[in-house]
Amino acid sequence: ADFNYGADEYDAEGNEEPKALPEGSETMPYIDESPTMSPQLSARGQESGDGVSPTPTDGLGTGGERDAGKGLEMRKLVLSGFLASEEIYINQLEALLLPMKPLKATATTSQPVLTLQQIETIFYKIQDIYEIHKEFYDSLCPKVQQWDSNVTMGHLFQKLASQLGVYKAFVDNYKIALETAEKCSQSNYQFQKISEELKVKGPKDSKESHTSVTMEALLYKPIDRVTRSTLVLHDLLKHTPADHPDYPLLQDALRISQNFLSSINEDIDPRRTAVTTPKGEPLVKDGFLVELSEGSRKLRHVFLFTDVLLCAKLKKAAVGKHQQYDCKWYVPLADLVFPSPEESEHCPQVHVIPDHELEDMKMKISAIKSEVQKEKANKGQSRAIERLKKKMFENEFWLLLNSPAIPFRIHNRNGKSYLFLLSSDYERSEWREAIQRLQKKDLQAFVLSSVELQVLTGSCFKLRTVHNIPVTSNKDDDESPGLYGFLHVIVHSAKGFKQSANLYCTLEVDSFGYFVSKAKTRVFRDTTEPQWNEEFEIELEGSQSLRILCYEKCYDKTKLNKDNNEIVDKIMGKGQIQLDPQAVQTKNWHMDVIEMNGVSEFTHWEWSPFLPSGQPGLSPCLPQIKVEFSMKFTSRDMSLKRTPSKKQTGVFGVKISVVTKRERSKVPYIVRQCIEEVEKRGIEEVGIYRISGVATDIQALKAVFDANNKDILVMLSDMDINAIAGTLKLYFRELPEPLLTDRLYPAFMEGIALSDPAAKENCMMHLLRSLPDPNLITFLFLLEHLKRVAEKEPINKMSLHNLATVFGPTLLRPSEGESKVHLTLASDIWSHDVMAQVQVLLYYLQHPPISFTELKRNTLYFSTDV
Repeated sequence: ADFNYGADEYDAEGNEEPKALPEGSETMPYIDESPTMSPQLSARGQESGDGVSPTPTDGLGTGGERDAGKGLEMRKLVLSGFLASEEIYINQLEALLLPMKPLKATATTSQPVLTLQQIETIFYKIQDIYEIHKEFYDSLCPKVQQWDSNVTMGHLFQKLASQLGVYKAFVDNYKIALETAEKCSQSNYQFQKISEELKVKGPKDSKESHTSVTMEALLYKPIDRVTRSTLVLHDLLKHTPADHPDYPLLQDALRISQNFLSSINEDIDPRRTAVTTPKGEPLVKDGFLVELSEGSRKLRHVFLFTDVLLCAKLKKAAVGKHQQYDCKWYVPLADLVFPSPEESEHCPQVHVIPDHELEDMKMKISAIKSEVQKEKANKGQSRAIERLKKKMFENEFWLLLNSPAIPFRIHNRNGKSYLFLLSSDYERSEWREAIQRLQKKDLQAFVLSSVELQVLTGSCFKLRTVHNIPVTSNKDDDESPGLYGFLHVIVHSAKGFKQSANLYCTLEVDSFGYFVSKAKTRVFRDTTEPQWNEEFEIELEGSQSLRILCYEKCYDKTKLNKDNNEIVDKIMGKGQIQLDPQAVQTKNWHMDVIEMNGVSEFTHWEWSPFLPSGQPGLSPCLPQIKVEFSMKFTSRDMSLKRTPSKKQTGVFGVKISVVTKRERSKVPYIVRQCIEEVEKRGIEEVGIYRISGVATDIQALKAVFDANNKDILVMLSDMDINAIAGTLKLYFRELPEPLLTDRLYPAFMEGIALSDPAAKENCMMHLLRSLPDPNLITFLFLLEHLKRVAEKEPINKMSLHNLATVFGPTLLRPSEGESKVHLTLASDIWSHDVMAQVQVLLYYLQHPPISFTELKRNTLYFSTDV
């Protein structure tokens, strides 16, 4: 996927970089023989000895080929697509020729932009190529428009192939043309401006009149074009009967074209012919990954070619110079192995950044985001907005660098090991599978010379598909900000497994530009058709995608690694869907199916072979798995509402004073029982209170507490501990007013903002004394429990800050009337208010033990003037 993120301004350590070249400047140093130019040729066909046959209507093939009418229609489809791309190509050549005449005119003046020699070198043979293709287009166009069974056009392709000598001359001059253009760009500002923004005319039926493209990109188009023509000849032959007059002419044209391509590939680099055949792509995959290098985290751009993995860093570039990558290391795929966790002792251990530091940074980012929105609403100065955006980018960059913790280890069997850190097991699986697919081919080990390495690294800037660092501050204003609120997901079942296994699913969503795991089903043992039927409530923070991964649970203790972040369970399948705001923002459940390891997931790997099943890109080692799920979305403004219960007999949605009075207790029974159960068997559970419990279990517990069922204790002892923790959170969230009350909310916000420690202590203790007794006693009871949970932080990974982040908004967030005042944007999940709510609870959690009796005995007076 090409994430449209703008981050070429920063290098791997976060230093500023000049702006990247405009869109359209991507060029390629090797012959690209992929059929991506024409809409009719955009899908891969079955890989075979005589090349690729990519057409979208392969259903007409084989048996249908005997039908002359269908064959005729197929030829027209192929030619129509090629004709459309030929028009674009001619427009590109015209755009390239446009500045040539004025440049020649100035060459003989006293102030030339370029010399005649430089002009001749840069634009060498472009005029000849233009004339060849203009004549070809003008001859072919009426034949396609007046299409019938008698139309012949093989002679046109034969003539085009016979003129490839002009292309040979162009290719021989190509490298020096690029070098001359770059040198002239650096030394002459006028030429630099011309070469950076050439206007290409849009097709006749296109809405876009012009697009801006760099000269460097346009100079590559003739090399690219030869391969397109060759692929079209493949397809025309496939759909032309052997007795048709065009057949021998097309065969001859194809033979000439293939011979020409072979000679060009060898001229470019004999050693790298493997990456330039029609069966492969020069670049298979690229993306930004965090590398642990010499004890520190570095953001790298990683490029996977068909025979080598290259790790690079974007170099700083002086103004006017093209940006380039600096190769940090490379590993030929023939030498690349994935060490197992137990073999990775020599690799550095992963230092995990504490969660509270990451949460703090998220709050800062969202606070800045709010400021940007306010500045824009008030039509503030663009300089102030740019300053805020720059600060936001720096914070997001830090988060991107420090969040990942899942190890992805690469080892060169002839030497060094490398360690990447990822935030998503889905992403790690994609990289691993892409490499393993390529390794199934007959790969040869090699060592690149310094010149070859330079050429390969130089190609990275032009080949890359992921242009910018994935942070939200790079998004354009008109891009979707994503969803903020709660996504309710029911994972129903899965089928398609060949053998019985112990199976479970995890759910990932994107947050702050990267994916994180949010929920996990229970393990369904020894089955081929697991029936989970588990519901989860997932908090969304600007999310646009949902991923579901299906795992086989590993119970082999010898494979378990000491590193807590090492995932040893085997991924059986994975899939992703876009969270369309219009589709999910309904009150009703929306049912869907994710097809894992299938067409929808791997179509972006165009090099993937067709399997005997006829389905493109299916993994030969993984089954076709379908996971059935339902989802619905609750926006943040809806989730903020505290709705009092219509029945006063239960405990959820009922005032705490009513419940304690009815129960004749100081702390509600539900709070005491949930806390007791968590302390008995969940205090060492990793992510307790942070990990979502199964929503159906939480609803079941809610029902028995509301009904005061005599089986509550038995049910609690059998229930998953995360469901019990979720029930406690739900109880506080559904109170008709927050535990720390609506009335005192503004004072809590003011008190936590005080800078003088003594004044803050006086204020915060007075506010506690001002609470009704049931609220105060329950709050102190919960406070001591959360402190005991935090004492086990080395095991459960829940610090005081983490717990404050979970419970702060739940205990302080105002009820519906108040929240309308404080909620400005749906996306303000980490607004100043939320930050303050967390800080209030954190203050009390970090405070020495607070006794109800001592608090009431204390007679310090609180003044609002403090």
